[in-house]
Amino acid sequence: MPQPARRLLPQEMPEAARQGATSGEVAELVSDAIATEVPHDALRLLGTSPTSGSTLGSFSFWHGYDPDFGREILREHYLGEDPLPIAELARRPSPVGVLGQGHQLLADHGVGSELRLALRDDRGVWGALGLARAPGRRPFDRADAHRVAELGSCLIAALRGYVTAGPLAPVAPSLPAGVMILGPDHRLRAITPQAVQWLTRERSCQELPRWASEAFLLGMSTQARKSARDPRVPTPTAWGPTVIHGRWVSYQGQPLDEDGVGDVAVVIHAAAGPQLLPVLCDWYGISKREQQVITDLCDGVAPKQIARRRKLSVHTVNDHLKAVFRKTGASGRDELITAVAG
Repeated sequence: MPQPARRLLPQEMPEAARQGATSGEVAELVSDAIATEVPHDALRLLGTSPTSGSTLGSFSFWHGYDPDFGREILREHYLGEDPLPIAELARRPSPVGVLGQGHQLLADHGVGSELRLALRDDRGVWGALGLARAPGRRPFDRADAHRVAELGSCLIAALRGYVTAGPLAPVAPSLPAGVMILGPDHRLRAITPQAVQWLTRERSCQELPRWASEAFLLGMSTQARKSARDPRVPTPTAWGPTVIHGRWVSYQGQPLDEDGVGDVAVVIHAAAGPQLLPVLCDWYGISKREQQVITDLCDGVAPKQIARRRKLSVHTVNDHLKAVFRKTGASGRDELITAVAG
């Protein structure tokens, strides 16, 4: 008898990461596991973290989705036309929703129904799951939605296990920062040789459809323009994990005019330091107090001075460090500092 997905995925996704599985292989693994409880024809799984936010994902897995349909789903989401955005689902008592043939996009692409789940817990949103069924098959119903909602915690555990199964410290060399310029139509207008290097490496590491990368840039462009018009909207940043890229990578969008109607620059560079630390703390389950200790350690402060600065005993500081080493698998302070410093 097949093992239930809630038991299987938190074990198999980290193992797939350790074995160097491609994103397509991971997507198929996840689809097969979930199909034992909720049959479907296609699956998409987005990973992010509470610090990163739910608008742009850090990585994704696709299995069985028609490219045109997948592209339009992402385009609808990034243009603010999604009837079931992740943020809205995450606010529901049960963070799940179903789209049926009444939705024009599904009808246009010959999809019978799609079930969506926001992956959330007390810390925030960790991503989203989408399942699709073909026309002629029974549409997703409340029972399917209930079963999928019950998979939320195991999928969060699986995503976190996948990210943390990779190396803690960088194993791929850093590259100079690269820049892409997106025009008002959200299309690529110019790209530096350094950005080409980053993208070439990314494509060799992550088996992601080209249309998904194009949609990601659309998301960067639209979010950056929103940030120019509304100071409450942060400039978009996405974080690619070491398990995929060999080191943490940051993608940052910046409007090049005050109104957000002109060009947008997307900068790709090695992620490190104070900006990266909260993201690492999300994935490794590091507490706020432990994060403060890591910050001081990376600033070159000795444990005795950290204790005085934070009004703690040296014993407590050392306990925090031991907890961090246990959670991250770091062999000691040097490896931990290297991981944060990039």
